Amino acid sequence: MYVPPIDLTELRTHVATIEAKYPIKVLGILPRGSVGHLFHMMGLDLLAEKRPGLSLLDLCGAEIDLGELIQRPVGIVLVSGLKGREADEFPRLMQPIESDQRVS
Repeated sequence: MYVPPIDLTELRTHVATIEAKYPIKVLGILPRGSVGHLFHMMGLDLLAEKRPGLSLLDLCGAEIDLGELIQRPVGIVLVSGLKGREADEFPRLMQPIESDQRVS
């Protein structure tokens, strides 16, 4: 299945919109399949830090709103929710959204 690449410049713009609306800081992109509740092949898995006041509804809203902006499903993993091996591996596996590459 062909998965169109994501333009990181466009993604950064949309992430800034989400960060202005919700108390969350998106750190980068995780390898596909990292987010347990996101099963779609075109999904985008992200790693983020929560800011004070973030609720579960806010997190869901951020996933939905960002997904609508980039026109593909989004799953967000919070650094504070990582345990064990994932807490060590996910930050190393993450691709920062500051780089100027395309992501599929």
